[in-house]
Amino acid sequence: MNELANLFDAALLSSTMRFATPLLLAALGGLICERAGIFNIALEGLMLTGAFAAVAGSYYAGVLGGVGAAVVAGAALAALYAGFVVGLRSDEIVVGIALNLLASGLTVFLLRALFGVKGAFQDPRIEGLGSVRLPLIEAIPIVGPLLSGHSWLVYAALMLVAIVWVVLFHHPLGLRLRGVGEQPDAAATLGVNTRRVQAAALIVSGMLCGLAGAQLSLGSVTLFVEGMSAGRGWIAVVAVLLGRAHPVGVAVACLVFGFTDSLGFRLQGRDIPSQLTEMLPYVVTLIGLAIINSRRAQQKGLQP
Repeated sequence: MNELANLFDAALLSSTMRFATPLLLAALGGLICERAGIFNIALEGLMLTGAFAAVAGSYYAGVLGGVGAAVVAGAALAALYAGFVVGLRSDEIVVGIALNLLASGLTVFLLRALFGVKGAFQDPRIEGLGSVRLPLIEAIPIVGPLLSGHSWLVYAALMLVAIVWVVLFHHPLGLRLRGVGEQPDAAATLGVNTRRVQAAALIVSGMLCGLAGAQLSLGSVTLFVEGMSAGRGWIAVVAVLLGRAHPVGVAVACLVFGFTDSLGFRLQGRDIPSQLTEMLPYVVTLIGLAIINSRRAQQKGLQP
């Protein structure tokens, strides 16, 4: 019992939020694209690009410069994605995979070209996001460790869940976005520029993935490692599907994935091989995919 209590403690809750935030920011971007009728599988590459840009920007221009560079880099790569998918009507899956490969190679190249290092880059000049203490909330059991002491991007991600929900279901912009995704021909007859809406959704998605990358490389640590996203973009894609492209459902899915990631990291100190603990988030991802597949099979069975 003592071992169990030491494993499931306040620190585990705190790290759950840190692990879940990059997933949540990226998944919100994927959610917006999904609602616009585009299945964005380039979240991995967008997040990785944002992580590198955040470190480079922080190194040269401070932490705000790092966050700004991450947002711009994510938006630029997403604009390239939009150019192919929306402008040229290319296959979104093929282009998404190509962008993921491009981001992986480009960040490795720029790491060596700009900083002359391989593998990882860490420097005292890189400024982190820091942490925000919530004096009244941090004294509350369970809630305090869960919500207090994180970077401001963690709180921004939580607020964005509410903002995306309001915009999607209680604002004309959300109505147009959902109309383009669900009935594009009907939306076009009402004067909605469907291509412009989809391109905007992709660019906003890139900006959110840039923020996800900034949290990844400047949140708990201040460094960039090749392949730093480590499949988190793919987990974010699963979170979108598992949460049925609803902000609340996606947030819950990301918290579950963040918890398993945090738990796997904690288990590394319990004499469990790291190869097994690192598998835990991806095992849960596979379970999520199985749930999605089962749900779709049931829906098809209910159709006449």
